[in-house]
Amino acid sequence: MFHRTSLMEMKAFRCIFVVLICSVPAIMPVATQANDTAETSVTWSRQIAPIFYKNCTSCHHPGGAGPFSLLQYQDALRHGLQIAAVTRSRYMPPWLPEPGYGDFVENRRLSDSDVMLIQKWVRSGMSPGSLQEAPAPPRYVSDWVLGKPDLILSMERPFVLNASGADIFRNFIFSYPLRQTHFIRAMEIRPGVPQVVHHANVLIDRTASFRHEHPHWEDGIPGMDITMDAGNTFDPEGHFLFWKPDTPALIEEPEMPWRLDPGNDLILNMHLKPSGKPETIVASIGLYFSKESASKKPMLLQLEDDHDLDIPAGKRDFIVQDDLTLPVDVNVLGIYPHAHYLGKKLEGWAVLPDGRKKWLIRISDWDIDRQSVYRYRKPVFLPKATVLHMRYLYDNSAENVHNPNSPPVRVRAGNRSVDEMAHLWIQVLPANASPGTDPRLLLEEAWMKHRLQKEPADIVALYNLASALVALREYGQATSAYRRLLVIEPDSVRTLNGLGTALENDGNREEAMKVYRQAVAADPKACDARFNLGTLELKSVQLADAERQFLEDIHDCPEDATAYSGLGVALAGEGHLDSARDQFRHALALNPQEFTALYQLGEMAIESGKPMEAAVLLSDAVKQHPDDLDAREHLALAYAQSNRLEDALTQLRVAAAFAPSNADLHALLSQVLSEAGQLQQAIKEQNIALHLRPDDVDGWNNLGVLEARTGRSIAARSDFLRALQLAPDDPQARSNLTHLPAH
Repeated sequence: MFHRTSLMEMKAFRCIFVVLICSVPAIMPVATQANDTAETSVTWSRQIAPIFYKNCTSCHHPGGAGPFSLLQYQDALRHGLQIAAVTRSRYMPPWLPEPGYGDFVENRRLSDSDVMLIQKWVRSGMSPGSLQEAPAPPRYVSDWVLGKPDLILSMERPFVLNASGADIFRNFIFSYPLRQTHFIRAMEIRPGVPQVVHHANVLIDRTASFRHEHPHWEDGIPGMDITMDAGNTFDPEGHFLFWKPDTPALIEEPEMPWRLDPGNDLILNMHLKPSGKPETIVASIGLYFSKESASKKPMLLQLEDDHDLDIPAGKRDFIVQDDLTLPVDVNVLGIYPHAHYLGKKLEGWAVLPDGRKKWLIRISDWDIDRQSVYRYRKPVFLPKATVLHMRYLYDNSAENVHNPNSPPVRVRAGNRSVDEMAHLWIQVLPANASPGTDPRLLLEEAWMKHRLQKEPADIVALYNLASALVALREYGQATSAYRRLLVIEPDSVRTLNGLGTALENDGNREEAMKVYRQAVAADPKACDARFNLGTLELKSVQLADAERQFLEDIHDCPEDATAYSGLGVALAGEGHLDSARDQFRHALALNPQEFTALYQLGEMAIESGKPMEAAVLLSDAVKQHPDDLDAREHLALAYAQSNRLEDALTQLRVAAAFAPSNADLHALLSQVLSEAGQLQQAIKEQNIALHLRPDDVDGWNNLGVLEARTGRSIAARSDFLRALQLAPDDPQARSNLTHLPAH
């Protein structure tokens, strides 16, 4: 399926702006005689330096995003009055959530006692105390925070930001150059000139679709909102990938790295603010690889009400709200509220099935320049049937100091900063999931159905719903959704391809083939539809037609490894084995982890009497698709032929655990156990196989042989007779029965 995503529709981002504290003149205060002993006891070295080092200097250090450093006493002395003002008003450090409405990590809100200490220190003359007793200031390295990355990506070309003018939204594409899939445990964004970067976030373009839509992408692509195709597998966005001034390195939980595949692009979306002089931006991204793949997969959900955003001029209490009922248990990991300049009060909460209200976040004085992603100190568990709520209040009056329009004007939803948005992104990790179904699909289905209740012609929601239904094997419902979409977009190749997939999986191959051909006719360069058509022709044993489709696919999409694999399968079916091998090898040259090529070459190696070569290939195939039973079965066979019987048994046991009702797997497991001399276990597995398939003549005969080898002649005789009842002329069973010792 092709999961359509966009920056604002399907991906949250973090905006952080470190305010340049310059509205108050820097005045060197004159020390006055203190009339308060408590105030005179407040010193830089004892009380103030620890506060600043903990809460301020991550931005306010040389080379940091803050406009000045606070590492030394003299730095703080010069800006003391400013610091007192912005900390007293809670403008600094930047932290919007109200206390008591969510327990977040990296809480930068100063305690009341810390604020009071700063006020006393400034009022009493900002005493240094004994500077020798001050704690050592933190050290900030100019190099990579986490050490040298495993991979560094750089902008194709420098970008020059003009000295003045409006804010700029620019998207820079970074291609992932490796031929192997890697999971990313940490990422560091180096924005080049952090003082002019309001925020930066990263999106993953699984199909490089954004690059293909913009031929001159090297200079950066303007715009705040972008749309991408996420690929032909369900892979929803699950991570907030962002840059913020005080935490340049984003470290994922050990079980939740995110994935990069060959051919992926990373898109760095930057909000740039002119500084008064030209600035040359040369951003880079450092990636740190995980040795393990993701064992937990989070998902981003969105509450939104952009459809109802139409705020009259002068309206000071305009309300929008939304809700979503959870179809599964989840743990909430993080939250990102987003509005523009008119946002005033932003609230998010959950109502549990028993009616209790649980706050997720509350911001009573929204400021777009201080927004952020907020991560919970402990995951917030929400059971199935919990209802998520958002409620945003907007102030479009002249009294709103953030209002960009004077006098106020009517404001509607949009992606420009002078437009408005009403988004609440929530990062959830499904909990207590039943085996066999990805719970994220159920979340996607519920989310898209909710969107369609609000806007029945929502193209993105219709497409994503249909794709999720295909993955949930609800093919009839998926077909209906695709057909609804075709009423809106009659010639959409993407939708036609999705409809063909739903029809094919529902067993309607003839109509699916017609729809694929319709898609190819609408766009002869539609590689995905042509690939699916070729695959369906393979299944229908129309090998020459399939070969032609794959050749066309390769011509138009020469980097598509799967097309070479499809061509290889067609050639192998026509008996051209050497040519087929060449195509499979070409596929692996493009993508060393291309499953079909690995599997087919492994199977060919077994047939050629090269079990060790087959084991290497099939082992890589199993890593790509651990639940593919055929791959595990063939890997077990390669191991058995290489006399690696324990490895073969391991693969077969895993496969049998995946499919406990598969008689063939139990029978094969019995054979390998027999070769390993584990006859009792072999008999047990063969009995399981016969319980699942009692009319298997060879199975009864094999069980008889095993019984005879353990000296159970009576049981063996019964087994051979059972085989002969099913097939009276079976020569193997009759011969084995004849050779049983008389008793």
